[in-house]
Amino acid sequence: MKLKAKLVLLAIVPFLAAIASIEIGVRQEAMALAESQHATTQAAYLASKQLELKHYVELASTAIAPLYNAGQENARDDAMLRTRALDVLRKMDYGKDGYFFVYDTHGRSLMHPREPDLVGRDLWELRDPQGILTIQQLLAASARGGGYVRYVWHRPSTGKLASKLGYVVPLERWGWMIGTGIYLDDVDAALADIDARAAANIDRTMKWIDAIAMAGLAVIALCALVLNVTEYRSADAKLKRLAQQVVESQENERARLSRELHDGISQMMVSVKLLLESALARFERSEVRVPAAEAALTTSLTRLGDTLREVRRISHALRPSMLDDLGVAAALEQLTRELGEQSAIEIGFTQIMHTHAAVLPDAVNTVLFRIAQEALTNIVRHAQASSAALTLEVSHDAVTLTIADNGRGFDTAYAFVGRRSGVGLRNMRERLEALGGKLSLSSQTGHTLVTARVPLDTPVRHAPDLQES
Repeated sequence: MKLKAKLVLLAIVPFLAAIASIEIGVRQEAMALAESQHATTQAAYLASKQLELKHYVELASTAIAPLYNAGQENARDDAMLRTRALDVLRKMDYGKDGYFFVYDTHGRSLMHPREPDLVGRDLWELRDPQGILTIQQLLAASARGGGYVRYVWHRPSTGKLASKLGYVVPLERWGWMIGTGIYLDDVDAALADIDARAAANIDRTMKWIDAIAMAGLAVIALCALVLNVTEYRSADAKLKRLAQQVVESQENERARLSRELHDGISQMMVSVKLLLESALARFERSEVRVPAAEAALTTSLTRLGDTLREVRRISHALRPSMLDDLGVAAALEQLTRELGEQSAIEIGFTQIMHTHAAVLPDAVNTVLFRIAQEALTNIVRHAQASSAALTLEVSHDAVTLTIADNGRGFDTAYAFVGRRSGVGLRNMRERLEALGGKLSLSSQTGHTLVTARVPLDTPVRHAPDLQES
C-alpha cells in the first residue's frame, strides 16, 4: 500500500470512528431527553386534568348546595330536595363524555345521565376486566374526604372501555358520593404525538451528522488528491486537532444533557444554547477554521432553539398565566405577538372598549382566548396569508371577537359537515353555543372573517376546552 493511501486511511478511520461515537452518544442522550420530556409533559397534563376535575365537582357541589343546606331545616322535604338535586346534576354536563354521577355509600347508583339503565342497581361488586372493584375504589376515596381514582369505564362516545381519571367527594348527611371524570385517551394521544415528533427530531439530527460525515470524507479525499507528501504532516496535525475537538464536543454534549436532566428541561436548554454559542465564537475567532465543526455547531444551535420554543409552547398552551392575571385582552395581545414572531405573518390586535363596558367573566375570557388561539393557528398553518388582524370589542351587553386574514380562504359550506370539516371550527361553535354565543364565518380568496359574539346579559355556563385541530 502506497504512503498516500496509508495517510488517507489513517485520516478516514479515526474520523469515521469519531462520527460513529458522536451518533451513538447523541442518539442515546437524545432518547433519554425525550423520555424525560414525555414524563414531564405527562405530569403537567395530569396535573391540569386533576385541577379541572376538582373545579367541575366544586361547581356541581355549589349548584346543589342550597338544596343540601335546606334539608337541615326541613327534614320532611329532604327526599324531595334530594330528587331535585339529582335532576340538577343530571342536567350538568361538559361535552359528550363529561357528566356527573351519584352513588350511595352502599354502591347503589342514584344518577347516571349517560347510562340510565344503571340507576337503582347495586354496583358494590362491580369489577373491571382486571378484577378491580371499581365502585368500592370510588367510595373509599370519598370516605377519605374526597380524592382522585384511576379506573376503567365505558366511554359514552365510543361504547368501549377506556382508562378514566375520576374525582369524588362525599355528601355525608345524605350518604351520597358525587363525582365526575375524564377519559385519558386524549392525553395518551397527545403524548404519543410528542413522542413521534421527538423521534423525528432525532432522525433528522442523525441525518445531519451523516451529511457532515460525508462532507468531511469528501474534504479528506480531496486533500489526499491535491496535497503532496510534505503537506501530509500539516494535514495529520489538523486531523488530530479535529479529532480532539470532536471528542470535546461529545463530552460537552453529554454534560449539557446531564445538566438538563438534573436542573429541568427549559433551564438546561438555555444554558446549553449559551455554551454552544460560545463554542462557535471560539471557532470563528481561532486561527484554524474548521467549517464542518462550525456548521455542526450552527445546526445544533438552530435545533436547540426550536426544541426550547416547543417546550415553552406546550407549557404556554395549557393555560397562559397572563389570561388569569391581566385578562383576555392582554393574553390576546401576547398571543398575536408570539405568533407573529414565529411566522412570517403580520398579525395586529385592536381592543375596542365602549362606554360602560361589561367586565368579562372568566369563562368568557377562556372561550375567547381559545377561539383566537385556534383561529390564528389555522391561519399560520393553512391560510397562506401575509397579514391577519384580531379585534376585541366589549360593550355593556356583548363581547365580539373578529379574526380576519388575507389568505386563500376556504369553502364555508363544508366548515362543519363532511370530510373537509375542521375539528377546530366545530369546537369553536360548541364553546360559543354553551355561552349562548354565535360563530359566524365569511371566506373568499383574499379575505376570511371569523366572528365570535357572546351576549353578556344571561348567566354563563362553563364550556369545554377546545381541542387542537
